[in-house]
Amino acid sequence: MSKIKIFGLGGLNESAKNMYVIEVNNDIFVFDAGLKYADDKMLGVDYIIPNYDYIKNNLKNVKGIFITHGHDNNMGALTEIVKDIPEIKIYGTKFTLEVIKDEFVSENLDIKNLIELKPHRKVDFGECSIFPISLTHTVPDAVGYVLYTPDGAIFYTGNFLFDSTMLGNYKTDIGKLAYVGKQGVLCLLSESLYADKKGYTSPHHRTSDIIREIINRNEGRILYNVYQTQLYKIQELFNELKNTDRNVVILGKRLENVILKAIDMNYVDFDKKRIKTISHVNDDKIVVIISDEREKPYSNLSRIVRGYDKFITITNEDTVVFACPADDSMERTATKICDILAKMGANIIELPRSKYLSYHASSEDLMLMLNLMNPKYYMPVNGEYRHMVANKEVAMKVGMDEDNVLLRLNGEIAYFEDGKLIDNGMKIPTDDILVDGLGTGDVGELVLKDRELLSTNGIVIITTTIDRESKEVLAGPEVLTRGFIYVKENTELIKEAQKISADVIKENTKGNFIDFNKVKLGIRDKVSKYFYEQTECKPMILVSILEV
Repeated sequence: MSKIKIFGLGGLNESAKNMYVIEVNNDIFVFDAGLKYADDKMLGVDYIIPNYDYIKNNLKNVKGIFITHGHDNNMGALTEIVKDIPEIKIYGTKFTLEVIKDEFVSENLDIKNLIELKPHRKVDFGECSIFPISLTHTVPDAVGYVLYTPDGAIFYTGNFLFDSTMLGNYKTDIGKLAYVGKQGVLCLLSESLYADKKGYTSPHHRTSDIIREIINRNEGRILYNVYQTQLYKIQELFNELKNTDRNVVILGKRLENVILKAIDMNYVDFDKKRIKTISHVNDDKIVVIISDEREKPYSNLSRIVRGYDKFITITNEDTVVFACPADDSMERTATKICDILAKMGANIIELPRSKYLSYHASSEDLMLMLNLMNPKYYMPVNGEYRHMVANKEVAMKVGMDEDNVLLRLNGEIAYFEDGKLIDNGMKIPTDDILVDGLGTGDVGELVLKDRELLSTNGIVIITTTIDRESKEVLAGPEVLTRGFIYVKENTELIKEAQKISADVIKENTKGNFIDFNKVKLGIRDKVSKYFYEQTECKPMILVSILEV
């Protein structure tokens, strides 16, 4: 009999940054290690990863990180983790590890401790074992993980849907799911993003018909914007291009590497000779697939429409296709880009979210998974809290006891002892790590507030020079502004700020002693209040005092 803890370091009450921990006695299994792209309010931040201190502090007990599939939401944090913990073991299926290897090469990381798993082959870890099961998602070789424990199986689905038409490396093995369900499932962890959508996701995720219509109706160049490694969507595009004379340019080195490797490994079916170099980007009837590097969604397209890309310029002959519906946090960015494209005269085609869905489980998919697994306990994961609540309601529709559906936030532990849930309020600290360029974890709330202040109200720098011995003011105070006011039209405002600063210096000078700390705080406080009274703006104020 066991003591089991299940909790999220990320992915609960948020639709990305998936990272879940299952601890069986002293053995720790980590499932997925994803990132979340920063929204427009997080100025300068590229992406966010979960705080993984719990893994570092208990590294000797960690059996490994098990990645369900090769999407950033599920494996994007690995490079940062491996930089910090190079000895940690990472498990995944063949194609998933190929995507991870590309990420490691781009970050100049050693490719080691990557262990390939084959679907439906059990791997033993002492009294526990891991059993991967093939599931359907938009990237090949996606799996869910069964963790067999002495008290029953725990199954984490990752992202999935049910679609009988998706075969080969995209096929769900329903027989294996039913087999695990019959053995007895202690807890099922299942995604929640589309839990509030009625019916099955299939066939609403298929885009072949609309792609065919777009290709037939538009003679000019087509720019096809897709999220990273959405390989099945790209395969649908390739299937329609096979019947045309159009060639392809892939804009985004990361995606180009993945697609070429997928063709070589027979995960994608397309003639590599029809994939042209960037020099062909302005050819007639070319299809340009646009994806992003390790940045926010739409970053490459945004550079193009703003005229910052040296290879491609939008014309009124172009058709721009948004092949993936915008996430909630990216709707504003997508709308701005569409507005700029409209001004350029380009033809814009957005696949509506109401009609074309991403590859996630809707309510009927979730019900089918629940019926196959028949779990004793159910834990909705991967979604905003409203999605998790909707997932709970789905579970109750198929007969689950409300008390056995576990809604948790990141860090809140579901604790089981001898196969029974014990609600003891256990919790571990969780946090976000903000990644800004090459910096990891050196950007916090204070830095973001400073950036927001600078972006909205500008900066004021007040400088003065003081004699080291006599403490007399030799120069200044001078007031310099950037992004706050137009100085030539506000000379009186500047003069008054100089006077306030001089008065503060004088008040805090006694003989040959100046309290520099009081001077800086006093100038910042009084000048800030004065500026707010006059302009209703609060610029950042920096005070510099030089002794000579």
